[in-house]
Amino acid sequence: MYDMIIRRGTIVDGSGGEPYVADLAVADGRIAKIGTDLEGEAGEEFDAQSKLVTPGFVDPHTHYDGQATWDEDLLPSSGLGVTTVIMGSCGIGFAPLRPGTEEWLVALMEGVEDIPGSALNVGIPWNWESFPEYLDALAHRKFKIDVAAHIPHSSLRAYVLGKRAEQDGEASEEELATMAHLVRESIAAGAVGLATSRISVHQGSDGRIVPGTSASEKELLTLTKAMRDAGGGVLQMVPSGVAGGVEGVEGDNALVVTDGRRDKHTLVAEIEMMRRIHRATGQPITFTFADNPGLGEAEYERARKAIAEISAAGEAIKPQYSPRPVGLLQSLDTYHAFAARPSYIALSEMPLAKRVARMREPEVKAAILAEADVEVISADPFKHMHTLFQNSLDAIFDLRSLNYEPDPATSMVGQGAAQGRDPLDIYYDVLIANGGQSVLSWFSTGYLDGDLRKKEECLRDPTYLMGLGDGGAHVQVICDASFQTFMLSHWGRSRDRGRVYPVEMLIKKVTMDPAEFYGLIDRGVLAEGRRADINVIDFNRLSLGLPRLVRDLPTNAKRLLQDSKGFELTIVNGVVTRRMDKATDAYPGRLVRRGHNGTGTVRTAAGTS
Repeated sequence: MYDMIIRRGTIVDGSGGEPYVADLAVADGRIAKIGTDLEGEAGEEFDAQSKLVTPGFVDPHTHYDGQATWDEDLLPSSGLGVTTVIMGSCGIGFAPLRPGTEEWLVALMEGVEDIPGSALNVGIPWNWESFPEYLDALAHRKFKIDVAAHIPHSSLRAYVLGKRAEQDGEASEEELATMAHLVRESIAAGAVGLATSRISVHQGSDGRIVPGTSASEKELLTLTKAMRDAGGGVLQMVPSGVAGGVEGVEGDNALVVTDGRRDKHTLVAEIEMMRRIHRATGQPITFTFADNPGLGEAEYERARKAIAEISAAGEAIKPQYSPRPVGLLQSLDTYHAFAARPSYIALSEMPLAKRVARMREPEVKAAILAEADVEVISADPFKHMHTLFQNSLDAIFDLRSLNYEPDPATSMVGQGAAQGRDPLDIYYDVLIANGGQSVLSWFSTGYLDGDLRKKEECLRDPTYLMGLGDGGAHVQVICDASFQTFMLSHWGRSRDRGRVYPVEMLIKKVTMDPAEFYGLIDRGVLAEGRRADINVIDFNRLSLGLPRLVRDLPTNAKRLLQDSKGFELTIVNGVVTRRMDKATDAYPGRLVRRGHNGTGTVRTAAGTS
């Protein structure tokens, strides 16, 4: 007796092999059998004829560290075909926790990842101290999807160095030994790796530097060796220099923090450091990579050359890329270019409909467009977004068309040139259109050429790992947890400014590749005996909706969600969690603890699987 048989689907098994038509039977959370005309009874039969049957998506870069302590649904990821998320990315998190430092860790998450501190303070129960205790707290919860976690370097350093971590100075030998012990303890408890950030633009909402930003190579090597000695894991890194703004390097236009701080090392120097750490420890490494405006073409190409050398050497170092531009979203109820204009500030507390009505009045519009911004005194970079948007109109697009590879002529500057109008005037009209529900996007990285040619280079190269979706983070300015859905629908079907790619190649990039890299070898491929984490997709219908603002975080705080269509079933651990694009009331997801018994097995909260 099977729990379910999915009949006549087109199996895209995650391995990159040719799709084929077959039945797939599920029993006890596992794929029991795959074959044609399977016999046997089942609790449910689902006709998947002409539909894709794929593994559930594995997202290697999310920030649900706080949300997972109070929320079971883990939207937006759980509504977008994702069945496993890895959090603790960028070295930001909440364990280990030194009692009394809760507000500091919240400020770090708020400043780096734009998650409202009010929601974190109210939502997080803070019922742990050590990282293993944090995992235990998650292990007592249930979710729509599975969750796994990195050890966050910033929390580790804050725990061991205390107040000294605010200055990000060099750790003493005793402190290094203590951190190494805690890393070994955390890996033994099931952490999937260690994550760190080394860019100056990452800072707390209170202006304090992220602990670990300037950590020495010796420290990273020591902690990676500790990870190896405890059973192994992935070192995840946001490298210095990836956004430009490097000390001693002139001529870039990088985002630098409000006090003018810059990164200490170039991206290429960081890649060479990663290679030394990998050679010394054998541990896999993944790092953020993108064609940022501040990076510059020459450094980007030097980094690409270094990555090619890594690939030729067979080293397990994977740059992580996004399949579309990273878009900083703007709307009247979130961030936008007029947020510091006095005449807008006077209207800002009005209900949306009334605010839009006033902004349509010619004299109000004229005043807002003509005014200078009021000075904003804050170290929080998100308080200065209006300035960034005003200076980036050549890369801001009306997202209502949901075109993530638009013609540059449709940017605010492009439209202004065509119409003989000030681009900010056009921006204003788009912002208040559709009853104030419009969404604009600044393609801040990944769109320097006005198309996705650089993304395509990464897409074709198996050295690169698709990620950087930031699920759970940047909740009012980014909604990129939909990257997997976009990759399939755009790169596999709908692209009109270049070639499309075989669906089996794309599915592999969002299933087997991240699962194997992180040692989660019980998932990511449809094969008998593997976990029944499955999507049944109507590929012709697969699409994304416009990002929408909701107020469902603790304290009624706002966040953006993005819905999808085309997921006829999403199955986690053999249980249907979504049916015909609607959530069920099932919560089969659990904490995933990476196992270290030499076989690469994965331990869930319930034991070994």
